[in-house]
Amino acid sequence: MLSNELPFLVLLCLEDFILRGGRKFSLYSRVVEADPFKAIVLPVSGNSVGIELRKQDVSWKEFLSIANQRPRSNHYSPVYRPIDSTINILFSSGTTGEPKAIPWTQLSPIRCSADGWAHNDIRAGDVYCWPTNLGWVMGPVVLFTCFLNGATLALYHGSPSGRGFGKFIQDAGVTVLGTVPSLVKTWKSSNCLEGLDWTKIKCFATTGEASNADDDLWLSSKSYYKPVLECCGGTELSSAYIQGSLLQPQAFGTFSTAAMTAGFVILDEHGHPYPDDKACVGEVGLLPLYLGATNRLLNADHEKVYFEGMPMHNGMRLRRHGDVLKRTVGGYLIVQGRADDTMNLGGIKTSSVEIERVCDGADESILETAAISVAPLGGGPEQLIMFVVLKKEYSHQPEKLKILFSRAIQSNLNPLFKVSFVKIVREFPRTASNKLLRRVLRDQVKQELSPRSRI
Repeated sequence: MLSNELPFLVLLCLEDFILRGGRKFSLYSRVVEADPFKAIVLPVSGNSVGIELRKQDVSWKEFLSIANQRPRSNHYSPVYRPIDSTINILFSSGTTGEPKAIPWTQLSPIRCSADGWAHNDIRAGDVYCWPTNLGWVMGPVVLFTCFLNGATLALYHGSPSGRGFGKFIQDAGVTVLGTVPSLVKTWKSSNCLEGLDWTKIKCFATTGEASNADDDLWLSSKSYYKPVLECCGGTELSSAYIQGSLLQPQAFGTFSTAAMTAGFVILDEHGHPYPDDKACVGEVGLLPLYLGATNRLLNADHEKVYFEGMPMHNGMRLRRHGDVLKRTVGGYLIVQGRADDTMNLGGIKTSSVEIERVCDGADESILETAAISVAPLGGGPEQLIMFVVLKKEYSHQPEKLKILFSRAIQSNLNPLFKVSFVKIVREFPRTASNKLLRRVLRDQVKQELSPRSRI
């Protein structure tokens, strides 16, 4: 327990099941495996939980009945705590490694709600919706942004991938809608939003993955071409470090500015910052003075994770974030993926996202692609491997896709690049926040190529 915090009793509240895509997934049974002291269980539907509880656990209905039997005061006095007091604990998505346990402080809500006000113009009278959950950073961000800016929170119970969600956005009069790019791809592919009225939306927001400009254009068209504001940050930052802004001209699939109070540089391969007005590609380094950023982790060495090995800049050691950024001639910013997803093809460095952008448009049958590279067992140059998810009504042979992808890459990126292997899958492994887990795909390929797997 932290010395500056009051003792408290932890009560775990959870649903008996999770409903996703019309299917039930048991949540209570998985939580019981962790053996919490006491759990309060809410029914996902109806008035009664659909599972037998342990002796020490109670249903939500029983919990409320117990509370109603106890005398309560009509007056509550606030408890004043330091700004760095912990309010909740979030876990990073673990896209490139083990998830990190990240404590948020009382400063975190101030940071994310200020960004919502400054960049997305969220204020009293707005209706804000973002398909998310409290396990992903966007869950707390949306809650704090609504309640501290006076906006209305719109909650939808069910999968956001179908027409039901689209009609909810229409009927609830949503004015600011948050998305993730893969969700937009699904809407566009299924045409499930046809005929709906989204004209009350004044702007869209998107995060979680690199966006596709054509998909953003399609999304914008659903509300008389309102702006789609990109945001990119992290759980450990309490918000974003780069964003779009309604005060600047926007370009689909790009960021236009550093987030409020944030600063960054783009580093070359030697760790030296490029000039701020130079078009370039490199790993981002965050300036360490950042409102709302963490200064500790619960299950890892904070200094080692975010600062060890980073270069100095203007007398300050830069903070590691892990993204590769491209600054265009016009000054717009494009996320090229994680530094961990950079590949070396024939001596030339490129990013998975750059290859995926080209391959996504190689044929009308393609819903989405994932690019990884692996070195051959006997050594030698890295080989480019493409995973692909096809639209429902299509089927293809991997060899045909291999030719299509190679042509697209050679025509649009580099004539020396070629695809070594294509694998068609039903869906990609993703984190709870819908981020693509390329490391899982990479491990899968390495396992298939290992001599032991062939025995």
